[in-house]
Amino acid sequence: MELREVMGRRRSIRFLNPHKPVEPEKVQMMFEASRIASHWGNVQSLRGIAVFRDEAPKEVAEALTSPIAGYQIHLAPVSIVWFLETAAVDVQSDRLRELCKAGALGFGEGKEKAMEEQLFPIFEAIRDSTKAPGLGEVDCGQGIAQATLMAFELGLGTCCLGTPHGEEIRKNLGMPESCRILLIQTVGYPAESPEAGGQRPRLPFENLFHLNGYGNAYPRSQEVVDQLTRDEMFQTPAPLPWREAELEYLQRALDLKGNGLL
Repeated sequence: MELREVMGRRRSIRFLNPHKPVEPEKVQMMFEASRIASHWGNVQSLRGIAVFRDEAPKEVAEALTSPIAGYQIHLAPVSIVWFLETAAVDVQSDRLRELCKAGALGFGEGKEKAMEEQLFPIFEAIRDSTKAPGLGEVDCGQGIAQATLMAFELGLGTCCLGTPHGEEIRKNLGMPESCRILLIQTVGYPAESPEAGGQRPRLPFENLFHLNGYGNAYPRSQEVVDQLTRDEMFQTPAPLPWREAELEYLQRALDLKGNGLL
């Protein structure tokens, strides 16, 4: 499957097969994909903890909760707690030296001296601000996205869930105070069809992207849209005609109570 089709077919899978375990090596492959993602200054602040539902200590598994669609965590054989290690920037100088030696940063004679005398003082001055929410989270998102695409390529379904209980989860998982919980990603084999009801609705392209200034909609070429449609990046939009019947079946099969929202 080509990359464009992978991006088009990926869905947030909310209904997982609770009885089919996930192979540990597949979770490792997700972590490997996230590890090589782009990250500013090569600091690699993205970290993850895989919690295998049937193997983890009871207090650890029960600590993972989400007020929105929290039933997904109970269905998932694996949940990954993605978090940002703010202390990663404390060793940023070493990581930049690595980049320089690898030929990925700077050029010409004297670049190493300039890095020590000019670049590092800049980062030192802004170190505390780089630990605050912002750019680090954006970079972590790139790593999580690569892990998500790897999971799809391996036949797994995933869904990202936010939680207001980050501090409680951090303590229950034994994480230091320098760690900031980002989200919980459920991982398992899909119980729903690969289409998952069709491609999800999105805001109009013209409302999102601009050209040379805010308010000037970026021109959307129909030729490009047609090409991406042929490449399967754009697919039949949701809801597919049989989606409600599938949802009713999934609710009964998985013995889910309520309406699936909370």
